[in-house]
Amino acid sequence: MNRGNIWLWFVAVVIYAFLYIPLAIVVIYSFNDSRLNAEWVGFTLSWYQALFNNTEMLTAARNSLIIALSASFSATVLGTMAGLAIHRYKLKVLPVLVFTPVAMPEILLGVSLLLFFLQVLNITLGMISIIIAHTTFCIGFVAIIVRARLQGMDESIFEAARDLGASRWQTFRLVTLPLIMPAVVAGALMSFTLSIDDFVITFFTKGVGEPILPIQIYTMIKVAVTPEVNAISTLLILLTLFMIIIAARLESRASSGGVKMPREAGKQ
Repeated sequence: MNRGNIWLWFVAVVIYAFLYIPLAIVVIYSFNDSRLNAEWVGFTLSWYQALFNNTEMLTAARNSLIIALSASFSATVLGTMAGLAIHRYKLKVLPVLVFTPVAMPEILLGVSLLLFFLQVLNITLGMISIIIAHTTFCIGFVAIIVRARLQGMDESIFEAARDLGASRWQTFRLVTLPLIMPAVVAGALMSFTLSIDDFVITFFTKGVGEPILPIQIYTMIKVAVTPEVNAISTLLILLTLFMIIIAARLESRASSGGVKMPREAGKQ
């Protein structure tokens, strides 16, 4: 192994350690038998028991899951359509309209959405306003991923499908969608992750209704980082890993399953 490879491995180890050691500390200290959480005292599961008995925290987690699932579903559908439109029609204005919320600072987006909900739509802030806000800034991320996937494809595949008699809907359902499915799943996962831990936009658009997990955690850590916060963070890490495994399996099936021939579609 030459010196260049040694330095490359060293930099890689440092970067991955910087990324994952804080997560490991959060997981380890969620089992720490000390409320101060300053040093390791002993192993315990009492903080998970306390977490599951904390009605307010469970309500906040439930609300955040509902918001994240709703926003990710809406953003995935709309973002996939936006990515297809940008790739197909080549209009310069479309990328600007779709990608602006991605580049815009979150505090500016949060304030603008707050004013839009109160002064234009005149709606009461709550779960619906948060879902709309999260969908707004997640659409661009999905569109970017889907567009990147489409740009790497051979256009002759879609032309061949049309030549074989497939309609536009059959071409999309049997050819385009299976090919872009890994990108769609990746966009959905990114939208879910961005939504469930977003603080700034949620803070501006939540109103005074039900508790939301990021706001609830922020309220709890104003005094100190308690083991309950570590426990809920550990559960979120496990949820994220579970979703990554599902996404990897879906991508594997999409890659190995192939594309159904449009000629078969004409016989349906």
